[in-house]
Amino acid sequence: MILKNIKELEVFLSIPRNLVVIGHKNPDGDAVGATLGLKHYLDKKGHTVQVLVPNEFPNFLHWLPGVETMYRFDRQNAQCVRSLKKSDMVFLLDFNALHRVGGDMQNTLEKYDNDFTLIDHHQQPDDFTYMYSDTSMSSTCQMVYNFIEMMDDTSLIDKKIATCLYTGIMTDTGSFRFRSTTSKTHRIIANLIDKGAQNERIHSNVNDSNSYGRLLLLGKALQSLKILPEYNTAYITISEKDKKENEYEKGDTEGVVNYALSLKGIVFGVIFIEDEEQGIIKISFRSKGSFSVNQFARRYFDGGGHDNAAGGRSGESMEETVARFKKLLPKYQAELLASYEL
Repeated sequence: MILKNIKELEVFLSIPRNLVVIGHKNPDGDAVGATLGLKHYLDKKGHTVQVLVPNEFPNFLHWLPGVETMYRFDRQNAQCVRSLKKSDMVFLLDFNALHRVGGDMQNTLEKYDNDFTLIDHHQQPDDFTYMYSDTSMSSTCQMVYNFIEMMDDTSLIDKKIATCLYTGIMTDTGSFRFRSTTSKTHRIIANLIDKGAQNERIHSNVNDSNSYGRLLLLGKALQSLKILPEYNTAYITISEKDKKENEYEKGDTEGVVNYALSLKGIVFGVIFIEDEEQGIIKISFRSKGSFSVNQFARRYFDGGGHDNAAGGRSGESMEETVARFKKLLPKYQAELLASYEL
């Protein structure tokens, strides 16, 4: 865990400030929940707070309290730049380096004159003036709760804050089933329910909002499923054609990689998704046990994340990317066969 200048940060926040809170590109439930949860808390402390995200996020998160106040850098560039110029500090949530927000936004942040505060649980973070980094945490939303606790302000947590933080913890832990879910995580969840988070409603809003197209795309993805038993590995491919034929919307492929990992005997699950707009193949890696997909993604696919959940990308075609992936597996055969779920 890295705690850097947190006491000084507490002093800085002791008077009203203009603050900006930023989540990573392609925001997920943890990024959206953490940025909004922190915003609602800082609002109650008397600060003026604006949340910025690089681009769109899944529709199943649009119900969260405060979403309507967020600015998207790709659509509301002038408002985002104006917010940054008048801010006294920027909070970076759920990402460990500025390049995780994408090109144009990264360039803007690199020219920012004031200090950054990082709150994040990903490995190998860049260095910032104020930092709370802990790779053992289940989610950045759990860290935001801990941050509020460090400020001795848990009494300020209300239904809006609790709802946002619960959502992020739930989504980043796979509904509390991943290894990063600890007894402390469950105690925090219990406190958030006591503060007004309606767990049944949150689960329903996130998980029971499938479109017809999303289910058809899931069916297409499962038809592509391939198993490599000699490596305890399974992978899924989704092409741009698959997405267009099934009226793809942002977030429709969320969690699909877990179907590969759910197979009996599989410890390494991967999904390859063609992204025509960016000209890349987006890759999500998941693992059970001791096999580190973070190291694998960093080494070969310009990515990273956590030991059991990471992302990457490839500039090659789908066929070339999958072929390169399969050629790497023999190097890790012994490690994959020895990996196990604790």
